[in-house]
Amino acid sequence: FLILSDVLTDEQFFSFGWRIPFLASALLVFVGLYVRLQITETPVFQEAIDKDERVRVPFLTVFTDYKKELFVGTFAALATFVLFYLMTVFTLSWGTTKLGFTRDQLLPIQMLGVVFFGLAIPFSAKLADRYGRQKTLMVTTAFIFLFGFLFAPLFGSGTGYGAVAFSIIGFWLMGCTYGPLGTALSELFPTSVRYTGASLTFNLGGIVGASLAPYIATTLATNHGGLASVGYYMSLAAVVTALALLAMPKNAHLERQPS
Repeated sequence: FLILSDVLTDEQFFSFGWRIPFLASALLVFVGLYVRLQITETPVFQEAIDKDERVRVPFLTVFTDYKKELFVGTFAALATFVLFYLMTVFTLSWGTTKLGFTRDQLLPIQMLGVVFFGLAIPFSAKLADRYGRQKTLMVTTAFIFLFGFLFAPLFGSGTGYGAVAFSIIGFWLMGCTYGPLGTALSELFPTSVRYTGASLTFNLGGIVGASLAPYIATTLATNHGGLASVGYYMSLAAVVTALALLAMPKNAHLERQPS
């Protein structure tokens, strides 16, 4: 996007240029396929296959037998996706239309934030292995709650320093949720439906969190208190996620191999 915004006019960018990065990202599908083909099944999954413990329709099994786990997992991922939308799409849109930033100014700031996002993932994963997934996610969620109150003071200041601090903190917190979240969701389900259950909860969390966020954030910022109310929305999402984490059974379906 940064390169295209430099070489294309605004008319060209909004007409067709914005599609180019999305089309180019299709190449990542082949990278993902290669990586997946190189990964062997874990001993736990292989044991389930050997014992013929696979269910015929795991999708239906999750919805019929694991409704609570599905519900809890979906809302455990809520704050992650609300934060994702607010730190990416909303920030870029609002910053360029309401705060006087240009795309050339905000995109590098977001790219810097993404670096911290990437660094936070292995950092939080390491913490999750040491202190537990639920505890790590709970602490991160508490910081997301507090970050909501900094939304307007940092980003709404309209200064470069404020935007940089906002981006670094927000993307770091988002990375700290990504590290433990996948494992925490998968541990809600037994091996026979683990892949399906984890996929459903993660994606339903994205649907509930990200699909409603554009309308809610824009409406709040425009008609109900500006950016401060958007920050309160983020904090509310963190509260919902915290309640879901508290309802999450600890290692309910965790199978470990003997050392």
